[in-house]
Amino acid sequence: MWFLIAFIAVPMIEIALFIQVGGFIGLWWTLLIVLGTAIGGAYLVRSQGRLALGQLQRSFGEMRDPTEPLAHGAMILFSGALLLTPGFFTDFIGFSLLIPGVRARVFNYIRARMTVRSFSTGQSHPQQQQHNPREDIIDAEFTELPDDDAPKGTSGWTKN
Repeated sequence: MWFLIAFIAVPMIEIALFIQVGGFIGLWWTLLIVLGTAIGGAYLVRSQGRLALGQLQRSFGEMRDPTEPLAHGAMILFSGALLLTPGFFTDFIGFSLLIPGVRARVFNYIRARMTVRSFSTGQSHPQQQQHNPREDIIDAEFTELPDDDAPKGTSGWTKN
């Protein structure tokens, strides 16, 4: 339901802001601001994204919970989409998500509303691994070739 409300409300807010700002500063300045925020936002998203990727790699390297760097990366990606969307409201939200403090507060708000039941790094202990006795069986099909079609050679796989 919230997505439907946002899907209707955000374009209406953007249209109202375009009319108000365009009437105040003019068409060409409005278009220049929209273009400038898209270009500047793309640059900021790229640099912030590299930092978030570095933090994510460090968390994997140090075997720490990668939830926070992943969430920051997702918010940076979302802010990039908002900054590339023409509009003042979406630009405001997009630029806000590029501020690390805002991202941290959003992450803490979302984390407080969610419950994580388990977390695993994907590595198992050797005593937990059990050998499957049928692991070395290969299921295959074969066709025996007639003598005149069989290649000649010294291999054990060919007929002599």
